Amino acid sequence: MSENKTKETKASVDKFLASVKDEKKRGDCYKVVELMKKITKLQPKMWGPGIVGFGTYHYKYASGREGDMPLAGFSPRKQALTVYVMCGFEKSPELMKKLGKYKSGAACLYIKSLNDIDMKVLKELITESVKYIKNKKWE
Repeated sequence: MSENKTKETKASVDKFLASVKDEKKRGDCYKVVELMKKITKLQPKMWGPGIVGFGTYHYKYASGREGDMPLAGFSPRKQALTVYVMCGFEKSPELMKKLGKYKSGAACLYIKSLNDIDMKVLKELITESVKYIKNKKWE
């Protein structure tokens, strides 16, 4: 089985965020950092070269694959700010209707600008995701 490439690093979160070229996206990143700090009560760490993560959890799938991932996290990708919502979106259809303008993948929420979404709803989604991960039994 291949090794997980996404690992916590010693790289500087501040240096990484300062390198985000788009000024608006960089500002959005700092807002998401503050939001995730409030939710998790943890300080941000770099995970791999491009993910800002908070805390950690250990997962283990039935296939035997296991590893560690951030409890909450995001990445300022070129196309959009990507927020990782590990509980998925099907558990929160009402929240998703209220969120605003976004796209989503399996556990990824793609946001062009925080101005396009309701920040209270984003806070609820991230809070639910953190609770889900903390309570999940990995086996």
